[in-house]
Amino acid sequence: MDNKKERIIHAAMDVFTEKGLEKTKVSDIVKKAGIAQGTFYIYFSSKLSVVPSIAEVMVEKTLSEIIKKVNKNDPFSEQMKDVIDVAFSVTKEYRQIFALVYAGLASTDYLQEWEALYSQYYSWMSKFLGDAKEAGTLRQNLDPDQTAVLLIDLIESAAEQTFLYSHGDKDMEAIKKKEVWEFSMYGLGVKI
Repeated sequence: MDNKKERIIHAAMDVFTEKGLEKTKVSDIVKKAGIAQGTFYIYFSSKLSVVPSIAEVMVEKTLSEIIKKVNKNDPFSEQMKDVIDVAFSVTKEYRQIFALVYAGLASTDYLQEWEALYSQYYSWMSKFLGDAKEAGTLRQNLDPDQTAVLLIDLIESAAEQTFLYSHGDKDMEAIKKKEVWEFSMYGLGVKI
């Protein structure tokens, strides 16, 4: 990614977190990024047009953390716990950014870009599931591509419910992670 574009995105994340979506002005973002206002408009047409790029950064962060944490030598059930743990911890750590992303995407025409933003994450999960299916760990009638989308949606929805829509107490976090894991294992046909 272009260095100036990256600076704009990270500055927008900071300013949106500090001031909120509504109160943030493009001038606030460019001041934080240390660039001229005209440079902002080379990359983005408005403050809200930065939101899909912020979403992309968060998806990339989640996926890179999953790749770092998941040990291919562990049993599939442990790998799945790691995937869930990472999704929950990233959502918890960046809950304000996720809330802004959803608010920004919902108030614009960028929602249709969602699938494209998630393409790498979906591909990784599809391969993860496909490899486990080939190894005989998952049910043989499983469709890795469609199940990848459903599984990511399930995990992220549970993490968002825990940290964006409630106070995210530790008990609720542990319960939701356990239920998502057990539901996933059952749905994927893994004996636990």
